[in-house]
Amino acid sequence: MTGKLYLCATPIGNLEDITLRVLRILKEADLIAAEDTRNSRKLLTHFDIHTPMTSYHEYNKIEKGQVLVEKMLSGTTVALITDAGTPGISDPGEELVRMCHEAGIEVSAVPGPAACVTALTMSGLSTRRFAFEAFLPSEKKERMQILESLKQETRTIVLYEAPHRLSKTLSELTEALGDRKAVLLRELTKKHETVLSSSLAALEERYKEEKPLGECVLVIEGTSFDALQKEEQKSWEEISIEDHVRMYEEQGNSRKEAMRLAARDRGVSRREIYAFLLNIT
Repeated sequence: MTGKLYLCATPIGNLEDITLRVLRILKEADLIAAEDTRNSRKLLTHFDIHTPMTSYHEYNKIEKGQVLVEKMLSGTTVALITDAGTPGISDPGEELVRMCHEAGIEVSAVPGPAACVTALTMSGLSTRRFAFEAFLPSEKKERMQILESLKQETRTIVLYEAPHRLSKTLSELTEALGDRKAVLLRELTKKHETVLSSSLAALEERYKEEKPLGECVLVIEGTSFDALQKEEQKSWEEISIEDHVRMYEEQGNSRKEAMRLAARDRGVSRREIYAFLLNIT
């Protein structure tokens, strides 16, 4: 009989946030796969859990993942835990889940804390639509590409950042996105939990000198649809109306349709486009 993988969410700070179901699964599982066994040992000791444990982290996720899959195919039930929060969110758990799906192994989630959702709901910014970016990539080119793409993001943006990189990241975000509303949350659910509702520029200025402690979550207001439309209209102003209409004609549109499309892009009426073209002919 094939085993099963349980994704067990663990507290992001306050041990009281663990669920009764997670405690039961951790006790009943044959094996616990942990991102950092030393860190997880403290959690298991606190709740008097003695299930065997093995390491599963970013640097052994392929090799150890194959070992875990073989064990589950042989009937072993594995509970996956991360250092804090929900496995698969900004950690190698997603790789093990993929491998299980490919091997036909059942995967079940045991919900609980997740820093991204906790921070979002505490931020006071829109929660209806959001984009979770986790940690920005360290590779410079990819990082700049992500920042560039976020300029057009209309959803609320949620980012993770380590305290020693916060100042640099705030500077890059302010330069890329402008001075938007932003909320910095750190030490979530812990004794010194802090929520700073401010703006990117103000946070950047504050943390040029002040050194934050604890893992940080940044929640940033998305750009508005109106701002996006104005930016797009501004970009069209860089070409002439005549060239704009010709571009659409060359795509196979009639003169009338090309004028309508150009008018839409520029935020003006088709009559204005017609009048301009009439005056230059």
